[in-house]
This record gives sequence, structure tokens and C-alpha cells, in this order.
Amino acid sequence: MMAKPDNRADNDVHLQEHINHTLAKLHAAEDYLDEHAEELSAKDREDIEAKNERRKESIKAFIAEKKDESQKQ
Repeated sequence: MMAKPDNRADNDVHLQEHINHTLAKLHAAEDYLDEHAEELSAKDREDIEAKNERRKESIKAFIAEKKDESQKQ
């Protein structure tokens, strides 16, 4: 069985989709915290805030990868 050729033609599109999706999740979680912060336990708030920090790091990594991909083309 032969390996598929490495086709990176649509990596830019996929990376942008990941960025958009992660940003949407980040904003949804922030909105949720704004609306329900008083109803959440301290642990739940901390968990959501920690996840959002990881999302921000992921977005930075996606942007860096997208920049790297554009320089290769």
C-alpha cells in the first residue's frame, strides 16, 4: 500500500477553521461565565477559566502554524 502524497494546499483553510472554532468556544465560555458566574462553584469557574487559557494558547499556536504555512508557499 502506497502512502498518500503530502497535500498541504488546504492547510491554511483548515487552520483558519480551527482558529474560528476555538475563538467561538472561547467567547461562548466567556459569555457563560458573565451570565452564570454567581451560580457556579469556584472550582467550575476555575476550570472554565483554565480551559479558556488553553484555548488562547491553542489559538496562538494555530496562528503561528498558519504563518509558517504561508511562508512555505
